[in-house]
Amino acid sequence: MKQLLTLVPAWRVLPLGLCFLFLAVCWPRHAAWAQGMGTLRGTVADSLSGQPLMGVSVGLEGQAGGTATDALGHFRLGGVAAGSHTLRVGGLGYRGLGQAVTVATGETNVVNIALAPTSLNLAEVMVSQPHDPNQSLAAINQIDKALRPVNSAQDLLRLVPGLFIAQHAGGGKAEQIFLRGFDVDHGTDFAVSVDGLPVNMVSHAHGQGYADFHFVIPETVEQLKVYKGPYTARFGDFATAGAGEFSTKTRLDASQVKLEAGRFDTRRALVMLDLLGNNNRHLFSKKPESAYVAAEYSFTNAYFDQPQDFRRFNGIAKYTGQLSDRTSLTLLGSHFTSSWDASGQIPESAVRDGIISRFGSIDPTEGGNTDRTNASVVLTTGLPGDAVIRQQLYYSNYNFNLFSNFTFFLENEEDGDEINQADARNIYGYTGTYDRDDRLGARNLHTTFGLGTRIDDADVTLRRAVRRAITDTIMAGTVYEQNINAYLDETLTLTDRLTLNAAVRADVFVFDFRGIITNDDGDLKALNGRKTRALVSPKLNLYYQLMPAVQLFVRSGYGFHSNDARGVVRGTANDNVLPRALGYEAGSTFKPMPGVVVNAALWSLHLQDELVYVGDEAIVESAGRTRRYGADLSVRYQLTRSLFADVDLNYNHGRLVGAAEGENYIPLAPRFTSVGGLTVKTPQGFGASLRYRNIDSRPANEDNSIRARGYFLLDGVLSYTQPRFQIGVTAENLLNVDWNEAQFANPSRLRDQTSPVIEQLHFTPGTPFFFKINASVFF
Repeated sequence: MKQLLTLVPAWRVLPLGLCFLFLAVCWPRHAAWAQGMGTLRGTVADSLSGQPLMGVSVGLEGQAGGTATDALGHFRLGGVAAGSHTLRVGGLGYRGLGQAVTVATGETNVVNIALAPTSLNLAEVMVSQPHDPNQSLAAINQIDKALRPVNSAQDLLRLVPGLFIAQHAGGGKAEQIFLRGFDVDHGTDFAVSVDGLPVNMVSHAHGQGYADFHFVIPETVEQLKVYKGPYTARFGDFATAGAGEFSTKTRLDASQVKLEAGRFDTRRALVMLDLLGNNNRHLFSKKPESAYVAAEYSFTNAYFDQPQDFRRFNGIAKYTGQLSDRTSLTLLGSHFTSSWDASGQIPESAVRDGIISRFGSIDPTEGGNTDRTNASVVLTTGLPGDAVIRQQLYYSNYNFNLFSNFTFFLENEEDGDEINQADARNIYGYTGTYDRDDRLGARNLHTTFGLGTRIDDADVTLRRAVRRAITDTIMAGTVYEQNINAYLDETLTLTDRLTLNAAVRADVFVFDFRGIITNDDGDLKALNGRKTRALVSPKLNLYYQLMPAVQLFVRSGYGFHSNDARGVVRGTANDNVLPRALGYEAGSTFKPMPGVVVNAALWSLHLQDELVYVGDEAIVESAGRTRRYGADLSVRYQLTRSLFADVDLNYNHGRLVGAAEGENYIPLAPRFTSVGGLTVKTPQGFGASLRYRNIDSRPANEDNSIRARGYFLLDGVLSYTQPRFQIGVTAENLLNVDWNEAQFANPSRLRDQTSPVIEQLHFTPGTPFFFKINASVFF
């Protein structure tokens, strides 16, 4: 079908920026001066680059509460008693600083601070997050990013505590995600973003919420923020089980060339170049600036009998700079392309009967190609009255072409059941936030107002194929889907120890589909429709600082995941367009010892309707209401200066609501998962990590008659790093166990099969023992 590209009228996006200018002028101020009080203001920056640091904790020694730096590195402490104090400033990866300050009544003292990077020390980790209290996993995330080995884009997703992934159609396709008792499929209930760019795809040809993360170069990622549950207002669609925000580096410590080689014809090359360096070169201003480019190329034939011929290229260019003391600019552009052949998931009986090996295939013509190009501009401006406005415009061009065969010869005994799913889309978006610190009486009040829109303009098709030759069309059409959203988030310190976070989010969706679809008689008919739906999602969270090393929290909130536009227009799945999710949890982040950080939570999540878009048939299925509850435990322990231990334990229990007992299992929902390991990082540059991954066996269908098999794996990493070079080796599945990565229960038929067709387990085999070596040069 000919692709139709519709440019977004300027009037749809530009007024949003004008709204923020109006808001910045008209937003009311709340201020109260108490006798004998003053104010501390300042900026915190990296001592090497001069770039401002966001989210650094700032407080007065011996006093509860505190604040954190904003997007421009600025902080403000109001209501400070006149006299002498010690200002404590710290952030993970930086040497903590104590500085003497003096505050006079009714005056403002300005302090500029530079923090020096240092080796990881868990004793400096703060359990509270004054800048973003809902990020209760911040301490855990920062530690994991510094310690856990990351060798691929998939490993970045594994940094989310409790998250497991599985690949079942070649290395170029998005992973299947498991989190908090969810088989998230490819992203239906977990929202992912990179530098503010949404990764999840609405009304995607292969599945609702499809999140292909492979356009990210792992070495460029600087920070990960994880939010479990639907408790944070700035996340909307798909953020039911949680959300993950990835940020790429603002600057490079050094340029780098890296080469990798491993088993199964695996090769990878990486180049990262610092464009400005430390030679006082500038582009747009005379203030701190940085710019770099990075590119990688990967190839592997993988471990299957049918060579995978997987090829991927990634490129990124990024600029970050201060245009003035109160304005910063970020420009980003990236491009990604990949192609692959896939062995797909295979029936367990075919391996058991010796028809194929564990690494064989029934249809060797599966596979596909995809590409994505991104552009983003972010302007951050400080306004009078302790306010910061951040505005981002982004654009993505995306193409996807996949050939799959899940049932082999079940429907077409002569030519097979291969299908082709194609998606070609443009994504236009704007997000803006207005942040402000105020005083409400004697208490600190932080206000965030957000406004945004996203438009997806996509051509989607589902066709039948024979050995990658298209034979006929099942469905084809153009999706136009727009989301307009706004939220208000207030964080108020009720007492020196108790903090209230209350928020409300409103979303409006416009679903439009114009196309053709096969009817029950096998004839094509027109399918045209347009629907508009709206939803309001309130949140309420409480945080109590029992002592400096112990924070307690109670959280609750509504979230949602949207239906596919084709399902909305057809009126299927009980017309449930934006089914709600209600979540609540209680827990704590605490440090029983200076070198130990613990996060624990008891949680529950109820879904109004668990919608499943079946991309292989272009229909929407409703699993009905579901209920889940569970417990999460994460522990990080610094045993010595160089030795660290970590463990994540996650228990989940989920059931379909309203189904008969014994027939109410949620297919593929994990019950117990765990990851952990030991890591050594010495000052001399030696590093080593021994890690395990464990997921239990679980129901693969509603009556638990077929079970997906669990596994326990050991992986290892060795490295030696010096200022000018690094060498290392990575090993996966050290025990060389046979394990199933992706698993599904469904019927299928082999060619010339005479035995009855039954539902059975189909799987993609996991990696056997695999190793690769790498070498890097820094300059």
